[in-house]
Amino acid sequence: MSDDDRGRTEGAGQIAEVSEERAAGASGGRRRSGILQRFLDGVEFAGNKLPHPATLFALLALLVVALSWGLSQAGVSAQDPLEGEEVEVFNLLSGPGVEWMFTSAVDNFIGFAPLGVVLATMLGIGMAEQTGLIGTVLRSFILSIPRFLVTFGIVFAGIMSSVASDAGYVVLPPLAAILFIAVGRHPLAGIAAAFAGVSAGFSANLLLSATDVMLGELTIEAAATVDPAYADQMNLAMNYWFIIASTALLAVVGTLVSQFIVEPRLGSWHGEGVVADQKRDELTITSVEKRGLLWAGGALVVTLAALLLLIVPEGAILRGEDGAVVQSPFMDSLVVVIIIAFFVPGLAYGIATRVIRNDTDVVDQLSKTLAGMAMFLVLAFTAGQFIAYFEKSNMGLLVSIVGADFLESINLTGLPLVLVFMGFAATVNLLVGSASAKWAMLAPIMVPIMMQLGISPEFTQAAYRVADSSTNILSPLMTYFALIIAVAQRYDRRIGIGSLIAVMLPYSVAFMLAWTLMTVGWMGLDLPLGPNAPIFYEP
Repeated sequence: MSDDDRGRTEGAGQIAEVSEERAAGASGGRRRSGILQRFLDGVEFAGNKLPHPATLFALLALLVVALSWGLSQAGVSAQDPLEGEEVEVFNLLSGPGVEWMFTSAVDNFIGFAPLGVVLATMLGIGMAEQTGLIGTVLRSFILSIPRFLVTFGIVFAGIMSSVASDAGYVVLPPLAAILFIAVGRHPLAGIAAAFAGVSAGFSANLLLSATDVMLGELTIEAAATVDPAYADQMNLAMNYWFIIASTALLAVVGTLVSQFIVEPRLGSWHGEGVVADQKRDELTITSVEKRGLLWAGGALVVTLAALLLLIVPEGAILRGEDGAVVQSPFMDSLVVVIIIAFFVPGLAYGIATRVIRNDTDVVDQLSKTLAGMAMFLVLAFTAGQFIAYFEKSNMGLLVSIVGADFLESINLTGLPLVLVFMGFAATVNLLVGSASAKWAMLAPIMVPIMMQLGISPEFTQAAYRVADSSTNILSPLMTYFALIIAVAQRYDRRIGIGSLIAVMLPYSVAFMLAWTLMTVGWMGLDLPLGPNAPIFYEP
């Protein structure tokens, strides 16, 4: 956000983008005490000895190429339980492999999952940010909410954002950084809290989402191979009670980790912004800004009303088959909905405050937003190649197959089997990012195994969701990891993979421990996981 944008107040400008020089000193040079903090310092130090994230992704891509050659020469393979075919490592240095790398480079970049979503969404968010709407709303928020609820609100919003699929990754971390600066707190703490909620809490929610549908259909299909009659009475809301309880648990745990581990480690923020001891009356909203908020609020109401007409009425255009909402064009177009929901109020605010006077001003504001995404574009290119190479080589699939075979061979039962399965799923998640892709491979193996040992398919799915979500924030293979680094580097250019992992590790460990304990307790009390969804399976 530029400080010289016309019509901005001094207060709004204070929560604009900070200077790199002062931000770079905001998190360094502190002496920390305590075993945990020293351990995290070690993780950060070791991780940051790695090259720049963009360079590292390029080097990892080259490593995948070399490993694909070595493992292919060694004849490494495994049988795919889904297709019944032998899966071999694809040699990227073979003739077809080299040809694929050359011909797919552009597609790997364009096909990098966050790329289109991020750039398109930023057009909407950028209008609201550049005109000053976001800054004014945040200052209003500061004046109206107790500060001790800010962190909880961000973590909770992150967890709930899974309803909008991946949109939470794009929207919440940048907003959380701005909000934390506005209340005199470290922006990286805000980014971390949002990232933890969105990613580590991805399988928790108060509402059903597309995740429940995707995983549930795979679970029912796998259960039908053992007991078709049982599978027929299963439903897609099989984990609903469990994910509702998980939402409350993770919001509290995430808040505690932020307040007592992450923020003390990051220290105070010395970049520009509204400092902690600034008087609240200096944040007062001006009459021009109040007029802008009224215009923006009215525009938002009209926009939402128009969108609801496309969703609510029976037979509405954006409803799915048989009037479905969870599986519908609406859910598939949430990125467009978010763009409109930010762009229209932002435009109305800009017109009301005279920041926007003509179409040229609109284009200028959007151009400034996309200009700030240059670093992300570089990361997206190298990360896209690395992820595509890894998938093409079949190495991630082989790890999953071998691990599942191991679980089948160790003959554990009951709780020990559940815990080993969760540990395995959490580890595989570091290598294979897509929850649905992993479950498509694991469900046909693990669901029947668990059913034979008395564990219901519903509980197997719940245990998988816990393990899969908890380690999302530690894996550079997770498609939005590069985006979070790019957002963080707006405030500290020295942030690297080690820094991000060190900040997110406490969340991952705390979420995994707390969520696992809840899972064990749920199993011990034999509580239903959702409607007609027991813990144990009886043939």
